[in-house]
Amino acid sequence: MTIQWFPGHMAKARREVTEKLKLIDIIFELVDARIPSSSRNPMIDEIIQHKPRIILLNKSDMADPAKTKQWLDYYKSKGVTAIAINSQAGSGLNQITAASKELLKEKFDRMRAKGIKPRAIRAMIVGIPNVGKSTLINRLAKKNIAKTGNTPGVTKAQQWIKVGKELELLDTPGILWPKFEDQEVGLKLALTGAIKDTLLNLHDISLYGLRFLEREYPERLKERYNLTDIPQETVELFDTIGALRGCLMGGGMVDYDKTAELVVRELRSEKFGSLTFELPVKEPIEE
Repeated sequence: MTIQWFPGHMAKARREVTEKLKLIDIIFELVDARIPSSSRNPMIDEIIQHKPRIILLNKSDMADPAKTKQWLDYYKSKGVTAIAINSQAGSGLNQITAASKELLKEKFDRMRAKGIKPRAIRAMIVGIPNVGKSTLINRLAKKNIAKTGNTPGVTKAQQWIKVGKELELLDTPGILWPKFEDQEVGLKLALTGAIKDTLLNLHDISLYGLRFLEREYPERLKERYNLTDIPQETVELFDTIGALRGCLMGGGMVDYDKTAELVVRELRSEKFGSLTFELPVKEPIEE
């Protein structure tokens, strides 16, 4: 299965991001804490060049806490500032402005030395679709300014938003890259909801999720579907889950479409607890 999604407004957004860079002091790169590597757009490094950056691991409440710590330690070892946040609940957000001031201290000291009056930090928020950019902005601004939605591709244009007196944010539409070189990246993005479901084969996505659980969280999988052993045959695995959860057609046959939808839905809605789908092995970051 090949997963691709690059609507026209994303190509336009890339051009606009590049044009606005000269106005920006710092980049807030928002990633999904469940898939910090796969939810990074590799084009971002090329686009933002050497601007100071903070990586914000959003949806950290949905990620495995021990594995999130591994990611934070990894970024620290690379000299990259990273913060785990939950934009829905607002946790971790109070660290963002302080971290920005620390990264920009030398720049603003030079400005003051030249007699330039202090001004608000200008930040650009970038990230792939459905990673929570608009929710983060609304939380920081303490009002509903940015459009939000639980489907990817809600934000279509850029807008400046003031956050108190110390921070101004430039929201940008989510940008996916034109082609996934590694199809497993596409599967992880699909599994966590970054790509519209209408573009997916849910059988492939659900099977990928089930085999991931079998490998990394087998006891959770067994408990959820009342399994003594995890069937190795895909049909047997789907038959067992579908029958248990009532995903049936006429005559008592298991409905595989419904079973696949059920598995994907339950993976996304934390029925298996907090999950992280990858660890920092060869995460490329420009320093």
